[in-house]
Amino acid sequence: MVHLIVELSKYLMILLFLIYTYECFHVFRYQKEEERRHIYHVQRVLLFVIHFDAFLILYLSTGNRQMIGFYLMQLILLLAIILSYHLFYKHASELVLNNMCMLLSIGFIILTRISFDQAFRQFMFVCIGFFVALLIPVILQNMSLFRKLTWVYVVLGVGALAAVAVVGKASYGAKLSLSFGGISIQPSEFVKILFVLFIASMLYRRNDFRQVVLTSVISAVFVLILVASRDLGGALLYFFTYLVMIYAATRRFVYFGAGLAAMSLASVAGYHLFSHVRTRVQAWSDPLSVIDKGGYQVCQSLFAIGTGGWFGLGLGQGLPQKIPVVTKDFVFAAISEELGGIFALCLILVCVSCFFMIINVAMKLRDPFYRLTAVGLGTLYALQVFLTIGGVIKLIPSTGVTLPLVSYGGSSLLSTMIVFGIIQGLYIMQFDDRLKKKEMNQKGGRGRVKRERKS
Repeated sequence: MVHLIVELSKYLMILLFLIYTYECFHVFRYQKEEERRHIYHVQRVLLFVIHFDAFLILYLSTGNRQMIGFYLMQLILLLAIILSYHLFYKHASELVLNNMCMLLSIGFIILTRISFDQAFRQFMFVCIGFFVALLIPVILQNMSLFRKLTWVYVVLGVGALAAVAVVGKASYGAKLSLSFGGISIQPSEFVKILFVLFIASMLYRRNDFRQVVLTSVISAVFVLILVASRDLGGALLYFFTYLVMIYAATRRFVYFGAGLAAMSLASVAGYHLFSHVRTRVQAWSDPLSVIDKGGYQVCQSLFAIGTGGWFGLGLGQGLPQKIPVVTKDFVFAAISEELGGIFALCLILVCVSCFFMIINVAMKLRDPFYRLTAVGLGTLYALQVFLTIGGVIKLIPSTGVTLPLVSYGGSSLLSTMIVFGIIQGLYIMQFDDRLKKKEMNQKGGRGRVKRERKS
């Protein structure tokens, strides 16, 4: 009986997630926010039904009563996130909010399935991230100081990365984290936000050749420290974000092209300089030839995705534990195995929807500093999703980057929630600007009518 319920539930979750994903793009057909509210409400209903269905299956499969209490804790947290934004920020982007909660709920589901302890720690990280992210729109609305802190971003960012390079804890060949009393922090996850703010503060007023060169030199310091730490995935993330922001500020493709050429040369150099890079490239090009060594992780990932097929095996029916680091770098493979390829594709499209929304916010912002900031944060998010999923499906070599809001990891989760908080703040800014502009136009129209009547 339980097996039948598990089998039926996976089809229900796929169907509901398909509808949710369709609404992520269908909502853009409507111009007025009032017309979109029904779609947002439908999305939230689908979110909670998928969440309930998944935890019902986890409880029936395991018989663990802790699942009930943990589900209720998550339900209260997700409701608190949604209601808090509705209460404090009436003009916040509901699509960004719904997508953030959906991705968090998928993370909760798959992590609880794999490791209850890790899922509970992830829950605690989300609680912290929620309170931090909730404060960010208020701070953005009441502070214009951020554009003036250029060298503060440099000192804090370079200092944090240098500390990791010197005394950081090595993981899979790269120095990534600092440990304090049993708590591990990955500074590069937070420094990437400072990096975006630094470039935006450098280029929002001037984008001449001299300013671009100065920005490039300092950006190179960030990237080279990451290379020295052997965090090549992070270095790639920073460098490509720098390229996109330079192009967005200057509109000169020559800078972007020169950067891509430099990145290609750096990739070749990294291959020859670092043994773990050669291992990952070999595992990408022919994983079966090194399945007992560096290719084991990629092979297990591909086996899991192939086994799951389009509809998945159902929650609790797969073997995600066979994949090393499955809760972090390779969580997408576990989702594909148990929830199916269709569900996994919908997950990708939800991430694409988030990126489109961030770029949409950037295009509507009139302030060049905040517009560049939105472009940089959107690039960071999109590239991180691409690097993670690309490594899992063997499209590109694995880079050790996590899937935002879904993978296990406090630093990654908190930094992504801060990014979403900043995007919400910027969305509220552009919405308020549009209201002011509309009011001014209406006042101007009334003024013209009065003058015409007098004449």
